[in-house]
Amino acid sequence: GLKQAPRAWYQRSASFVQQSGFTASTSDTSLFVYKEGVDIAYLLFYVDDIILTALSTALLHRITELLHSEFAMTDLGDLHHFLGISVTRSSDGLFLSQHQYAADLLQRAGMAECHSTATPIDTHAKLSATDGNPVADATQYRSLAGALQYLTLTRPDLAYAVQQVCLFMHDPREPHLAMLKRVLRYVKGTLSTGLHVGTGSITSLTAYSDADWAGCPDSRRSTSGYCVFLGDNLVSWSSKRQTTVSRSSAEAEYRAVAHAVAETCWLRQLLQELHAPISSATIVYCDNVSAVYMTANPVHHRRTKHIEIDIHFVREKVALGQVRVLHVPSSHQFADIMTKGLPVQLFTDFRSSLCVRDTPA
Repeated sequence: GLKQAPRAWYQRSASFVQQSGFTASTSDTSLFVYKEGVDIAYLLFYVDDIILTALSTALLHRITELLHSEFAMTDLGDLHHFLGISVTRSSDGLFLSQHQYAADLLQRAGMAECHSTATPIDTHAKLSATDGNPVADATQYRSLAGALQYLTLTRPDLAYAVQQVCLFMHDPREPHLAMLKRVLRYVKGTLSTGLHVGTGSITSLTAYSDADWAGCPDSRRSTSGYCVFLGDNLVSWSSKRQTTVSRSSAEAEYRAVAHAVAETCWLRQLLQELHAPISSATIVYCDNVSAVYMTANPVHHRRTKHIEIDIHFVREKVALGQVRVLHVPSSHQFADIMTKGLPVQLFTDFRSSLCVRDTPA
């Protein structure tokens, strides 16, 4: 029951598995990798929840027995539930869902029987922090907004709407509460939706990057968004307000590209530690031609000297051949779903492109 108990347990268990031949990952402190010849095993810790997988059944049994000899553990068999995420295994991959968590959240908000909406956020101008009157119960607003953040683990289609809701947690007002309730109504209509992880090849890493220039009506800061695919599977996504004001749309888009490239660098390092390295360059798609030119062409110095660090970072990766930044038309820019409200048809198309599906029969 002590606050330091999880940390003490982690140190105890981590030291044991490292003595047993596992190597601690530098990309993710909860991940341990075991390699012996062609045999590979991965061990993932989260306090007292553990996921273990191995290339061969014999190695899996050996590691399980080793853990049983040291700790009192229960083998729950195939992965079916982890940290509130249910996992359904099928012939074409895994389906990750938080159906029960979402249903409990709606119950807590008193919206279990509400009507649903087709999109989580409308296409109108963004809300200001000073719109409307303060809400009656700010604590409940913060509680529901925080709970929605955890739901985005398997619901990338909610990322932008939840990011907008969380911008006003310091002083929530009536229009902000209406936006939060719209997100919950959308969740009500898509309770059975989750993230599909297929069984295809993982020979490529592709990112889509987008920015909504000066979208915040109060600070005039831009919103960055990206989604990263490993093969055909979505593995990482983000919707975040930029920390500084951009002087042009090209600058906002370029900063978004830099965020996406930083994420792909981390993923490449993680894949290297998993002994599944990507040999080809990462492709980053951006729908702003000026931002694409800036990644390879140093002649824009006068307009871009104030964003020099980001420029050098991305250009260096491009020069090394690790990254290629290419233009993509806005109609195929999947990261748009991370930076702005979209019409129903476009939102539905992009959502399916992000591997968000209904529960398999």
